[in-house]
Amino acid sequence: MTLDQTLILCILLVTIGLFLWGRWRHDMVATGAMLACVFTGLVNPSDAFAGFGHTAVVTVACVLVLSSALQSSGAVDVLTTTLLPAKAGPMLSIAALTALAAFLSGFMNNVGALALLMPVAIQVASRLSLAPGQVLMPLAFGSILGGTTTLIGTPPNLIISGFRDSAGLGTFAMFDFTPVGVGVTVVGVVFIALLGWRLVPVREKAGIEGFETEAYMTEARVPEESKLAGKSLRELDTEFDELDAQIIGLVRNEVRMMAPSAARVVRANDILVIETDAERLADVLSRFGLVLEEAQSNQVDDESQADDADGQSLAAEKRRKSLVQDNPTDPAEEGSADRPEEFVLQELAVLPTSELVNRSASDLLLRTRYGINLLAVSRQGQRLTTRLRTLRLRAGDLLLLQGPSEALGGFAGAMGAVPLAQRNVRIPDKRNAVLSSVIMGLAVLSAASGWVSAAIAFAAGVLASMVFRTVSLRSVYEQVDWPVIVLLAMLLPVAGAMQSTGAAGVVAGFLLDHLARGDAVVALVVVFVTTMLLTDLMNNAATAAVLAPIALGAAQQLGVNPDTFLMAVAIGASCAFMTPIGHQNNTLILGPSGFRFGDYWRMGLPLDILVIATAVPLLLWVWPLKG
Repeated sequence: MTLDQTLILCILLVTIGLFLWGRWRHDMVATGAMLACVFTGLVNPSDAFAGFGHTAVVTVACVLVLSSALQSSGAVDVLTTTLLPAKAGPMLSIAALTALAAFLSGFMNNVGALALLMPVAIQVASRLSLAPGQVLMPLAFGSILGGTTTLIGTPPNLIISGFRDSAGLGTFAMFDFTPVGVGVTVVGVVFIALLGWRLVPVREKAGIEGFETEAYMTEARVPEESKLAGKSLRELDTEFDELDAQIIGLVRNEVRMMAPSAARVVRANDILVIETDAERLADVLSRFGLVLEEAQSNQVDDESQADDADGQSLAAEKRRKSLVQDNPTDPAEEGSADRPEEFVLQELAVLPTSELVNRSASDLLLRTRYGINLLAVSRQGQRLTTRLRTLRLRAGDLLLLQGPSEALGGFAGAMGAVPLAQRNVRIPDKRNAVLSSVIMGLAVLSAASGWVSAAIAFAAGVLASMVFRTVSLRSVYEQVDWPVIVLLAMLLPVAGAMQSTGAAGVVAGFLLDHLARGDAVVALVVVFVTTMLLTDLMNNAATAAVLAPIALGAAQQLGVNPDTFLMAVAIGASCAFMTPIGHQNNTLILGPSGFRFGDYWRMGLPLDILVIATAVPLLLWVWPLKG
């Protein structure tokens, strides 16, 4: 071996060792590896940060933003409520949930898909009297499998496509991964539904504490087109029970009825008083087509104090304008007054010394004076008997508020309320749900047709999402998983150094001579299994970046189709089922399920064997070695 080959292999071994040790974050290790390559002359300093402009990195960032738009708009909630069976047994429920997770993961970030479906999975586990982990592990594994079906399904696919392009072979198309990916996913989902979930250890102690929240009381209006109109409250009780929600009152013609008769029929424009937790609220609104009463911006406060508040607001506005005139804005902020305000949801806790104590939303004139809507109130499990707008607040109450983030922050500070940790509370928005789905569909179609590259298609999708406000401008960059972006950008030059120095060929030659003994099929299996073993112990994107040049070198030495080996790395890097650290989704379910490190292999090992038995024949058929 040459000096350069020795250096890059030493750097690679140290990098893998640090990945396995886990003491430092993956992006830190990757940055260290890239800098080591620069300091040793293996990577030109001018190319050190070229990875940030790589199409794979740009595409991953854009897909994360578009996924967040699908999540926050409620588009996925519609699929969930439509496709998941409400009263099925364990096998069918787990099959439907796992299949839905797999489908979603093909077109959005699989971590986001899992996060969206976790509350549903916990609800299903509770309904079926199963341990949470018996539903969460199948859900996590299904979301991982689904990522193998498209180019954008998971970062390893994009890395492999980018590496193929840098080798002069061009990029993979959007659905080049589909034949093998779908085959593996279908077999995996069937196994999980029939047998896999039964192999999951029962850890009852975990329960769902991490997802329990105080029950909120909120008011939702029944629109004219709602399917609830014409049904009795007795009929609705069962449907609401399935979502851990209940109707505790009804308002008709401004008259509130507490504990209304079960025989009473719901009419259009009735207001239902619903008790549920913050996370279930979106599911309830989506399934039944309800509209939060206090969130309707066209409603007008008719309280007697409104005129006074209008005068106060006008004076405040005049003062604000005078301040603006005296203090010219930054050019970046010019024209902000003409932009529509971005509304967010925030939970606040009322402190004993708060100005809110013993005052109601009507007293405070929240909408008129502050531009804030009170959507729901939680009072330590107590049943509330008055309308939201006239409810007098107490110390310890939890408030779910809607409004501009600046207004919410200022209101919390002025009133002595404490903002709680951010919760994933979503209020479905039909307009944004449709728009975000159309934007994602057009981006996928553009990339799949080859009209533009995947990076361009999804970057255009992000721009469209920002223009149409399906994603908040303020939170666009917050949706990007920056450690993953840095990891990818830093490892791409390292992988390039593996290829340019010939070190990848040296490693490939060792594997071929000592393990495969020149047999191309055996070499393919060796590369595939090696990838699966490594991805269980270190980040899947890192595994793909490390093994891509080795797989390409093996194919070149054997004189066979390099795409067969590159696809093997892509599929293998995504199949991390043996440990909680192999994939973010496995880590995400660790706490809520109460799992231990050694619990994953019980379903993961047979699933790995099944994946190998399915993927290798499919690879040889779809991507023949002599193709």
